[in-house]
Amino acid sequence: MDRRFGTAPSAAEIEAIARASLERLPEPFAAHLKDVVLTVEEFADDRTLDEMGIEDPFELTGLYHGLPIGEKSVDQSGALPDRIFLYRRAVLDEWASEGETLEHLVHHILVHEVGHHFGLSDADMHALEDEA
Repeated sequence: MDRRFGTAPSAAEIEAIARASLERLPEPFAAHLKDVVLTVEEFADDRTLDEMGIEDPFELTGLYHGLPIGEKSVDQSGALPDRIFLYRRAVLDEWASEGETLEHLVHHILVHEVGHHFGLSDADMHALEDEA
């Protein structure tokens, strides 16, 4: 989807890109993601932004909400499923300013949030990206 003009991609289109990206993740990662709920919303809600200390909703493109795999136990039955949120308007804003393909950007954001599912911090992921 390397388009530069026309109608902005919908939430459904971004979700389709994200789902295709999830399907390409290798094992053993893929096996641990089957129960993670993927949601695309226009922006993060005010409560989420406030909790994260973010004033500009365009600054948050994605969010993992849940317990990392290493912190889960059988004592937590009945908990809500882990969720990955992608925020469409913030993603589109970054896409327009960065000049990379939408698929590449969505994949990058998604892998970052998947990293949180596996217990990696932002600092851990930045260090891994710097090494790569």
